[in-house]
Amino acid sequence: MAAWVTEHVIPHERPVRIWLARHASQEDVDDLIQESYSRLAALDSVDHIDRADAYFFSIARNLLVRRLRRSKIVPIEAIAEIDAFQDDMRPSPEREAGSRLEYRRILALIDGLPERRRRIVRMRKLDGYSQREIAKELGVTESIVENEVFRGVQAVLRAWREGETQAEQKLAVIDDRKRQS
Repeated sequence: MAAWVTEHVIPHERPVRIWLARHASQEDVDDLIQESYSRLAALDSVDHIDRADAYFFSIARNLLVRRLRRSKIVPIEAIAEIDAFQDDMRPSPEREAGSRLEYRRILALIDGLPERRRRIVRMRKLDGYSQREIAKELGVTESIVENEVFRGVQAVLRAWREGETQAEQKLAVIDDRKRQS
């Protein structure tokens, strides 16, 4: 992991720092960069990351937005400017639209989980809370949080695969009908 970060992420730290500096103090920038590296270090694998630069930027940006939203006083322009930020690393409109559809589908699958599991998975995977923060807020053990996240993610992955299989079967039927006509 360290070699991957050294090769693929560290070269992009400077532009991320420059961008963050427009929206946060130098102390906050240092904290956000450190937290971004911590998030990367917590990953089990980096195989799913196509563009390390965009991934690193997204982590830092999301951490900044989360920090700003938790602040007592934040100029509304700050969040609006960050939310409206357009960078050169954006995917094509088609890929972005597809990603939005996939995201909505994942949210729907998460919403189908039992209440406590759904809440814990949302807090951990979507809101970025740590296991400790979730356990404290919900009054459960970290072990329960870990188990609920694992079971929730497994259920979402299973449902995702089932949906893909069903879609492939429907496409096969459509293809068969086209060939017959």
